[in-house]
Amino acid sequence: MPARILLVRHGETEWSATGRHTGRTDIPLTEEGRHMARALGERLKRAPWDGLPDARVFTSPLARARDTCDLAGLGDRAVDTPELMEWDYGAYEGRTGEDIRATGHPGWVIWRDGVPGGETIEDVAARVDRFLARIDEAHGRPDHDTVTMDCADRTVVVFAHGHLLRILTARWLGLPPQYGQRFKLRPASLCVLGWEYAAPAIELWNDTSHLG
Repeated sequence: MPARILLVRHGETEWSATGRHTGRTDIPLTEEGRHMARALGERLKRAPWDGLPDARVFTSPLARARDTCDLAGLGDRAVDTPELMEWDYGAYEGRTGEDIRATGHPGWVIWRDGVPGGETIEDVAARVDRFLARIDEAHGRPDHDTVTMDCADRTVVVFAHGHLLRILTARWLGLPPQYGQRFKLRPASLCVLGWEYAAPAIELWNDTSHLG
């Protein structure tokens, strides 16, 4: 099992700044988002992280996550991981919650009501569970990618997306994916998942102190 998992939500995009659901649309970072990613990288160079020289790094292949990883200085050893792509929002892609609720769906909440034509929350949780199972394998198996075999007792760094990371955290804690609603997460924030008396725990959450 990994010693700890660092979670990084990608930096700001035009859609994240306006609250639009951004699933598979490959929106680039804004200039502010690029600044956020560089600031995070400067933080990770300092103690206690010291550049994370022995960490295993995984990123969603979508540009906003991959570019955040690159600008933070970890892109040269990051593995593009499709399981870390954001929730597929289907017909609600690019729409805000306020707009959805105002056009025939009063009281709509994605965590409870889902999205038409996209993934269910259980679909996303299944992807997350596959990823966690891979990095939890202490020694790996011959049919697995060798990069994922060597995560035992190491730090793992994950660059991904808001809803995906919130669901990942719920599953790390052994909770249903709907509990992700309770974990608010800002762009370019840093979180740390670890252990407390051998039980999965949250060590740090939604920390943006590097952004000033």
